[in-house]
Amino acid sequence: MSSFIREAIKGLARSCGVKLSRVRNDEPHQIVRGLTAHRIDVVLDVGANVGQFAKSMREADFAGEIVCFEPLPQAHECLVRNFRNDKRTFVHDRTAIGGERGSIQINVSRNSVSSSILNLLPAHSDAAPESAYVDTIDTDIDCLDNVFDRYVPGEKRAFLKIDTQGYEWNVLNGAEKSLKKIDGLLLEMSLLPLYEGQRLWRDILERLEREGFVLWQILPGFSDPKSGRTLQFDGIFYRVNRDSGDAFQEIAGARSLQAPG
Repeated sequence: MSSFIREAIKGLARSCGVKLSRVRNDEPHQIVRGLTAHRIDVVLDVGANVGQFAKSMREADFAGEIVCFEPLPQAHECLVRNFRNDKRTFVHDRTAIGGERGSIQINVSRNSVSSSILNLLPAHSDAAPESAYVDTIDTDIDCLDNVFDRYVPGEKRAFLKIDTQGYEWNVLNGAEKSLKKIDGLLLEMSLLPLYEGQRLWRDILERLEREGFVLWQILPGFSDPKSGRTLQFDGIFYRVNRDSGDAFQEIAGARSLQAPG
């Protein structure tokens, strides 16, 4: 649309007493609209790195609490600095989140954000050479179930974001009790293996459907720059209605439409 036509439309609207405003449609604002619609009070940011996701939520006007979990020492230090003046963002002690409590070794990637407990596969490193591992460190690991009530007391509504580079299934294993109290999730879902032993998108989708969630939104993710093939995307899930079980009804309805007559 040309600037001339745009201004003409605005002028016509003003003459009718109507004010036009632009709806922000970038990914953070899309996510925050979902958080608002589902009355989310607390976002649990597992795999926060230096706080990129939390920062984008604040810039998109999310006013609830954010709790960040990060196992890499340098990233954790930066995370603490980045949110030292944000009274509604809390940085948990440095630890990985997974399916058990103890200690574990994590592989550190050159770009930091691709670091993972799992071993990297060629499909990932070939598409993103900067993801190659350059070091390993030991870190504590804990389950979300062990810390959930500390940050989500009473009737607060929680949203879980998981960015753990192929380790999502393990995080869910350690959140069996917490998931029953969680109203929404965002997590990476891979179309083909990028890390050894990771579960792919279909396994995650079916698991979350069994837990009462529906796939609410798909956001673009990681693609191979040479072939253009999508390797990974972000899936957002919500419980349509925690009390009435509408999530299960919606899933069943969708499947019945797809079933052969």
